Amino acid sequence: MPVQEQESVQKKINKIIGIVKAYTTRVGEGPFPTEIKDELGEQIRQKGGEFGATTGRPRRCGWLDLVGLKHSARVNGFTGIAITKLDILDGIDKLKVCVGYKYGNTVLEEFPKELEILEKCTPIYEELPGWNESTKGIKDYDNLPDNAKKYLQFIEDSLKVKIQIISTGQKRDEIIIKEFPL
Repeated sequence: MPVQEQESVQKKINKIIGIVKAYTTRVGEGPFPTEIKDELGEQIRQKGGEFGATTGRPRRCGWLDLVGLKHSARVNGFTGIAITKLDILDGIDKLKVCVGYKYGNTVLEEFPKELEILEKCTPIYEELPGWNESTKGIKDYDNLPDNAKKYLQFIEDSLKVKIQIISTGQKRDEIIIKEFPL
């Protein structure tokens, strides 16, 4: 293609799908307000295979952090979301979702810019009922347990971004296309 033609070709990105786990993980040190530091965190790590691909180092696991996720959605301009690893939450009685941070006597609804502030934040949780039914391998949204649908709807409503794809297992075809993203 001649240089003049190349310059006239417009490139436009109009869809940005954020890939998000149904819970939060972190590698390495540093603040992680929603980290689960008990047996449940270990259970999620084992069930979700949350170990570094290269080093095998265990990832830190925690509750879904909507403060951080809202920031990511805004900064990156998400037009849709793909939720992965929903099946890892199967069998957990009560799910916590971080909806804000408490910093001293202040409630933060925005992700702090300063690491020193984030280190001193404690999460403010909304508790949602879990589900005992298996979501593994489900390919139709209507077949999800009611509480799984409520969990997903809570995320969608909080972010004001549509969940378009839901992963319900490790296999490539263990997904729900809720809304075709392209």
